[in-house]
Amino acid sequence: MIRHARVLPVLVLAPLLLTACGSEKAGDPDPSASAPAPASAAGPAADPGTGELASRAQAMGVAPELVYVTEAPGFTLAQQSVGVLGDDGFSATWVDGETNALLRLAVDRGTITADTCPEQPVGDVSGEHTTCERDGSAWYRTGAGRHEYALPEEGHVVRVSAETDAVPRDVLRAAALDAHRPDAAETDALLPSVEPAPATPVERGDLPPYGDGAPDNHVDVGG
Repeated sequence: MIRHARVLPVLVLAPLLLTACGSEKAGDPDPSASAPAPASAAGPAADPGTGELASRAQAMGVAPELVYVTEAPGFTLAQQSVGVLGDDGFSATWVDGETNALLRLAVDRGTITADTCPEQPVGDVSGEHTTCERDGSAWYRTGAGRHEYALPEEGHVVRVSAETDAVPRDVLRAAALDAHRPDAAETDALLPSVEPAPATPVERGDLPPYGDGAPDNHVDVGG
């Protein structure tokens, strides 16, 4: 007996044909699609002459590109020490809460080389003998009871110094190598805001609690 084949409707047959004709598995790349563009490299650092850092630094008289921050175990920023150094340099001091040792960060324009290193005093003490020792990309300098790491940058020098007997060399070195441009959160903690504090009303003790509030200038009989 001859069996007649059933004919599938065209609307049902079409998707089956497309599936059978080499449709690609999910997740396989489309060979006709262009290759994805490579991830772009990180953009340039934010312009130090713009933004919150710039406005706060300029209000202090400090060049924004000379503002740096660092950290060291046990040391806390002494907020009152933050200020201008020289013409437009930057200076800040961190204090050890247990020993009261001071760690000073100073950034100013200029350079330092093997020839000029011995001529530049350590810290603010002039007229003292300075010894210089190369340590990687930095200079380790001693003089007048203090020691310092000086890192030459483009057009300026970053210095971290302390009393020799108060802060070990390895702590000083780590703090110097950690010195970096502050991010937004560090800027907020490091530099004072340019917005003035709200004025506090002054209490007048001679103002009566009634009437128009004018001072009581009443003079008794006889003056």
